[in-house]
Amino acid sequence: MDDNSAHEPARRSTLNAMFPNNHMPVSNFLAVYPWFSQLTRSQQDQLCERIESIKGRKGEVLLQANVPVCGWYAVFSGLIKIQTAPVKGRSSSFLGVASGRWFGEGSALKSEPRRYEVIALRDTELFCMPLQDFNQLRATSIEFNHFLTDLLNFRVSQAMALIEASRLRTAEQRVALSLSRLFWDRTRRLSLSQDELASLVGVSRQTTNQALQSLVQRGLVTLDFGRVSIADDEALTRFIFSGSDEPTSAAQ
Repeated sequence: MDDNSAHEPARRSTLNAMFPNNHMPVSNFLAVYPWFSQLTRSQQDQLCERIESIKGRKGEVLLQANVPVCGWYAVFSGLIKIQTAPVKGRSSSFLGVASGRWFGEGSALKSEPRRYEVIALRDTELFCMPLQDFNQLRATSIEFNHFLTDLLNFRVSQAMALIEASRLRTAEQRVALSLSRLFWDRTRRLSLSQDELASLVGVSRQTTNQALQSLVQRGLVTLDFGRVSIADDEALTRFIFSGSDEPTSAAQ
């Protein structure tokens, strides 16, 4: 492997090559963000031209750990898991990121190698905003900085919840946390297999299945052909952050 291929997977290609004279996929993706709408048409077009794509199959490492960071990333389609680089065959999962979400802003802000790797939990396509454009937006766009600040604050909330859950909560509560609005705020009907959920939580599929069945009995979620629907968000949150043996209002 040469030095360039060590930085990011060779399958990266520019959207220009993928969609000749057509940047609609990335343009439509960015159009929902207020910071993008505040750019001039020329700036929008230039940014869309520079956004790059990374595609991977289920189970592939999309972004390697311990290599220079090339930009800021978003999940265009699919689902990823962010985890530590394996040590003696073992790794620790941080969180999952679904389509429509950005990640890696902390790494993009620091001039150091990426400390984690990104795994595709299903066939996935990422968008990468090059560091040059990321830093240019930080230097010139108030709206972009507001968005970035909100995202970093959200990351802190996620990190604190995960640390607490790993130290104090049961496996059932950790599964419930991974279904909560702290990680899936855009939808309450999650297209998520038990294998994917087990991988995100860091427990076995059997433990995940047992936890889901318990959550169903508590009236917190419903299950239907690879889809988990949240029946009662407030009760789910109370269950996550309370004693696991305390009854929920939905189960009473």
